[in-house]
Amino acid sequence: MAAAVLLAPSLVFLVSFTYWPVLRVIGESLLVGRFAGQVAIGIDNYRRLFADAHFAQAAWNNIIYAVGTIGPSLLLGLVLALALRETNRLNGSLRTLVVMPLMIPLVAAAALFSFILLPGEGLLDFYLSRFGLGMVNWLGDPDLALGSVIALTVWKNTGYYMLFFIAGLAGVPQDVVDAARIDGAGAFRRLRSIILPLLGPTFGFVVPIAMVNALTQIDHVVTMTQGGPSDATNLLLYYIYQQAAQNYDFGLASAATVISVAALLTLSLISFRALDRGIHYES
Repeated sequence: MAAAVLLAPSLVFLVSFTYWPVLRVIGESLLVGRFAGQVAIGIDNYRRLFADAHFAQAAWNNIIYAVGTIGPSLLLGLVLALALRETNRLNGSLRTLVVMPLMIPLVAAAALFSFILLPGEGLLDFYLSRFGLGMVNWLGDPDLALGSVIALTVWKNTGYYMLFFIAGLAGVPQDVVDAARIDGAGAFRRLRSIILPLLGPTFGFVVPIAMVNALTQIDHVVTMTQGGPSDATNLLLYYIYQQAAQNYDFGLASAATVISVAALLTLSLISFRALDRGIHYES
């Protein structure tokens, strides 16, 4: 009885802020006919969603955005962690520089990049003009806008993932690495056969976080492009915001939320299963 009383406040918050919002979104996605004044339960919202070309474009953009941010961010984070794993004054300073973007709010970073990428007058165009390159509209060209947003995300997240890899490398037994070096294993062989397998738990933690970030980080999209030009940078969460806050189509927004979360959970479970096969846990 005492345990139930002590856990009751946590249970109230858990139900209020986790389970109830989930159930409400699912319920909203099944309510149709609101604009006609005749509310009914059905899957028409999902039919409209899959027939919406803007949703298809946002989903495709999000796939490109996830591939373009997760892979490079994790790779750069791992490389920097391997290079800066030794603790000394120089590495400490370099770690600070790499992690510094993490301390900048995403909205502020987006404003900074908007200035850097400003056509003709931005810092990037200023230095490119030194090489004879003309003005480039980085955020106004549909072929370049999403790449610019991806570049900002990689710059922002690399230091964050590097911290996890440095923590994971601290758990790699140095005597095993030294034994492999004595046996003649080169740096690449030690990385492939010893370090990466022992970093399995770190990858199992970092990869799902990176996937969640790829779906939920849209502050820079709102600040820099607002989904444009021509839906070139419209991501799923921004599409949901548009339908709910601008079009007041809560049924369509809820359906998109359910589909997005279901896809994220499915990909997370697949990644967990795939990574778990190669994870080595020390006894």
